[in-house]
Amino acid sequence: MIAGFDLAGRRAIVTGGASGIGVATARALAGAGAEVTLAVRDVERGQRVAAELMRDAGGQVLVGSLDLSDLGSVRRFADAWVGELHILVNNAGVMATPESHTPQGRELQFATNHLGHFALALGLHEALAATGDARVVSVSSVGHVNGDVDFEDLDFVRRPYDPWAAYSQSKAANVLFAVEAARRWESDRIAVNALNPGRIWNTNLGRHLAAPPAAFDPAGSTGVSVKDTEQGAATSVLLAASPLVKGVTGKYFEDGQEAGPYVPGVRRGVAEYALDPERAARWWEVSLELMA
Repeated sequence: MIAGFDLAGRRAIVTGGASGIGVATARALAGAGAEVTLAVRDVERGQRVAAELMRDAGGQVLVGSLDLSDLGSVRRFADAWVGELHILVNNAGVMATPESHTPQGRELQFATNHLGHFALALGLHEALAATGDARVVSVSSVGHVNGDVDFEDLDFVRRPYDPWAAYSQSKAANVLFAVEAARRWESDRIAVNALNPGRIWNTNLGRHLAAPPAAFDPAGSTGVSVKDTEQGAATSVLLAASPLVKGVTGKYFEDGQEAGPYVPGVRRGVAEYALDPERAARWWEVSLELMA
């Protein structure tokens, strides 16, 4: 995706950069010369991965402590950042977890996949704007087509908890964030896009599943993209650094290109509600209230 492109002098953050497609994303950026910070919960693991990446890919790879489910941790990470930031890859995530809530009462998947990343991007906004040419990448999922954000019951207080419904709404939230951030930050020349990395079974993301669901079957007829970690990271890397998408913002990508509309029965494309500018604007205000 960025072969031959020089990222020397550019600084990047990859959340969840110590496992899965986060490692592959960080490797590609570091290999092109960027300074990459792995923002991770397990700092010791992050340091091991950073050493491996510097040995294998070159470049400078740093590690920062970040727990996205804890807004205090997010604020500390953002407050500690010094200087410009050219690339923010909101990659970390959890999927189909047993019912759990943060100390602030937020449902865990919503808190981790959306609210923590939302707070992180806002906390780093000045550093991104200072570059005059920054990019934010929001890693969503085809799972967003299974359900929109429930504005009336984000934390499953009034409805029975469903791990897949919780995952779907958190991933729809990732797309809505990109749509509204692109609008709000256009004058800052910050490009913000969302993406579906495809189905990558052999990562920690699926640790709460006893077996891959039927949709993981590459021989199936649902059109789902089944990939290895490098292939899964490819669209993140494209949006983070490729000159081919310079100036593109507020879009949803998959398989290295802008996605078409979702067609029921086919596990591809983007749901209409996820790109709705009115819902995105409302979602931004709700997210701000939840951070207070």
